[in-house]
Amino acid sequence: MNELEPNKLLAAVDARTKLAGSNKMELLLFSLGTHETFGINVFKVREVSPTPPITLTPNMPAGVEGVISLRGSIIPVISLAHFIQLDNVPAGLGQTMIVTEFSRHTQGFLVHEVDRIIRVDWDRVKPPENMFAGQEGMITAITELDDGRLVSILDVERVLVEVLGEKPVPPLPHVDSAHETTVFFADDSSVARREIISVLDKLGVKYIQANDGREAWDKLLGIANRASGERMSLRNQLHLILVDAEMPEMDGYVLTRNIKTDGRFAGIPVVMHSSLSSEANRTMGQQVGVDAYVAKFDPAVLADTLLSFLRR
Repeated sequence: MNELEPNKLLAAVDARTKLAGSNKMELLLFSLGTHETFGINVFKVREVSPTPPITLTPNMPAGVEGVISLRGSIIPVISLAHFIQLDNVPAGLGQTMIVTEFSRHTQGFLVHEVDRIIRVDWDRVKPPENMFAGQEGMITAITELDDGRLVSILDVERVLVEVLGEKPVPPLPHVDSAHETTVFFADDSSVARREIISVLDKLGVKYIQANDGREAWDKLLGIANRASGERMSLRNQLHLILVDAEMPEMDGYVLTRNIKTDGRFAGIPVVMHSSLSSEANRTMGQQVGVDAYVAKFDPAVLADTLLSFLRR
């Protein structure tokens, strides 16, 4: 695959929105010139093209090769090889560029070549094992192709945070409540979990966390079963549920659908917190019943969204 134009990618957006609640996603496969196969969620990809001339600029963060002009916008061009610490950069690496858009930022990722788009079940996407720890935690999940090849799904949100830096959590008011306020959240990204915890701590809110969708649903069922057994209202124990869209084992859309179809969770708002900030993804969230959709990574916006529900 040499070039993937924006109109070709967007032509199937309507079909892709039907993936909501199906526990499936589509990955664009690519290589960095090694034997490994990597993947990125298609919803984060705008286009793929040969790398245009890159303009070097001073004081760029490590891993940023420079900038390019793309349809009137200046965007950074980032070397993925830098972030997974390739010892020997293969010849030809960087001749292809994947233009991505997520977390309200647009950037180009330099790769060796792209392969194809595949559809995978989230329950076949697993958290990385210790064997990938040497790549500095940049692998967020692993899946296996039908031919036995492993695909490493890069934590591109973490790459972006490494480049741009984390936004500081601003001073926040405590949630005023006569009773203890508890938020349940699920996210597979260590960067996102750290931000969420910082926001909740400043709001003075207790929290229960899970690292993937399956773990989250198992924990939520346990909380609901205990509340039922004790004849207590679940709404008095959980006041809001915050879910990521992309998670191993079970995505946030299926998790939300499970929550919304279980009457015990009635009245507990579900907020989707995702780097997938396009209208198509917001539509997918609405289809499964999320009460609000907030884009990563902006702690002030996240706090405002949570407060709008927790103060009710």
